[in-house]
Amino acid sequence: MSVNKESATLMKPIWIVDDDQSIRFVLEKALLREGLPTRSFTNPREVMKALESEGDSAGPQVLVSDIRMPGGSGLDLLAAIKQRMPGLPVIIMTAFSDLDSAVSAFQSGAFEYLPKPFDLPKAVELIRRAVGESQREDVAEEKVEDAPEMLGQAPAMQDVFRGIGRLAQSHVTVLITGESGSGKELVAHALHKHSPRAHQPFVAINTAAIPKDLLESELFGHERGAFTGAQASRRGRFEQADGGTLFLDEIGDMPFDLQTRLLRVLSDGHFYRVGGHSAVKANVRVIAATHQDLEQRVKEGAFREDLFHRLNVIRLRLPALRERREDVPVLARYFLQRSAQQLGVEAKRISEAALERLSFFQFPGNVRQLENICHWLTVMAPAQVVEEKDLPPEVLDASVSTQTMAVDASTGHVPAAHPFAVPDTDHAVGVSQSPVGWVAPAAVKTWEPALEEEALSLLASGRTDVWDVLTRRFESSLIQAALAITRGRRIEAAQKLGIGRNTITRKIQELGLDD
Repeated sequence: MSVNKESATLMKPIWIVDDDQSIRFVLEKALLREGLPTRSFTNPREVMKALESEGDSAGPQVLVSDIRMPGGSGLDLLAAIKQRMPGLPVIIMTAFSDLDSAVSAFQSGAFEYLPKPFDLPKAVELIRRAVGESQREDVAEEKVEDAPEMLGQAPAMQDVFRGIGRLAQSHVTVLITGESGSGKELVAHALHKHSPRAHQPFVAINTAAIPKDLLESELFGHERGAFTGAQASRRGRFEQADGGTLFLDEIGDMPFDLQTRLLRVLSDGHFYRVGGHSAVKANVRVIAATHQDLEQRVKEGAFREDLFHRLNVIRLRLPALRERREDVPVLARYFLQRSAQQLGVEAKRISEAALERLSFFQFPGNVRQLENICHWLTVMAPAQVVEEKDLPPEVLDASVSTQTMAVDASTGHVPAAHPFAVPDTDHAVGVSQSPVGWVAPAAVKTWEPALEEEALSLLASGRTDVWDVLTRRFESSLIQAALAITRGRRIEAAQKLGIGRNTITRKIQELGLDD
């Protein structure tokens, strides 16, 4: 981060609190040379008096405070400042004997501690970093305060928002498609919230999470004595959602016989409770969601074609997080804020380097996985600022894997097998075929043209999953080649590929190479 002297007048000052005049003088001069304005105080009482008289808006960009001063404790000042200005970075200066106290200050939200005697350039660099975090935090807090139920600036998400806007005032049935964890229920909530049914119930049910024998009763209710344990009549989800919206998640997993009953309800709005003889009518808008290819399920005979057409009146496709990487930073900051609120702790900030590393992660679990990562960071990251090294192992391991593949690709050679010289199928041959006696095929000198040709062929066929198909085949071929050379020894194969053993184990499972 670069700060010139002209911009210093536009920036809030760095407040320095220390009873030692020489410390204040050295820091003031060093920061002034860097174009960073300062304001000095000899004790915490002066700081609080300035805030009381001038207001928090006139407060510091960053606060640098000693721990032990005749006019009060720096840790007490930290606690008081954090109550008034939670997002303000506070750097605690400490002598070696106070190191334990400084470390414990992190629990109160200290940005960092600066041991005395300190190296002046390092101190300035730390303050620079705190200034950068302070400015980013100001922007992030504004975004979080105004955060809607869904976040996203990527073009793919803007298309979703436009679709929600057009459909909100309608009562039409909507089918939401997208990978698991991409936020399909959030879209359903948004459609309900902005519809004329907003003040009526929103009822959600995951049809894949309920046993088949109970699902019918969950959806349609039952009469007393309808089955063993039915000691009283019970309303089902359709009745509970009367006048409002019923969200049927993972509709592709609904048992075939129940699909027939659902089709009847969608057709005329009437249904029977389990064990009932009187028709019940419910005025319900149905929104369904699935991560599966329903057209393929219809071809396989696992999903009724007439129900598919009844549900597929309007389709909204929710993009995977890897298709909207530009949204990762704002989502990460939002989830860190929300996790901190849930846990009752100070919100962590995240460095630009960590955000960049996160943005290149594939996120097989999509937005839900990012939320879980941020919750993990809130609990496990050692400091208030999350650095790249603090990210969880699955992110760091995956990044190493991606970088290794990129280096291999840049050579124009594939060590053992051409990643696209495989049968015309999305599924690689299992590695259970013994690699003993395996002979490497002739190296393909220029495989990029073959990749481009394969991509063009798939794109021309009208497929919309080309990225996933080719990535799976590329990774499958790399792993199979390494396992063949190492005679199936996974740890050795991972070492040769330059990836972690956890990564290769996970990839083998994800790609179905264990089968």
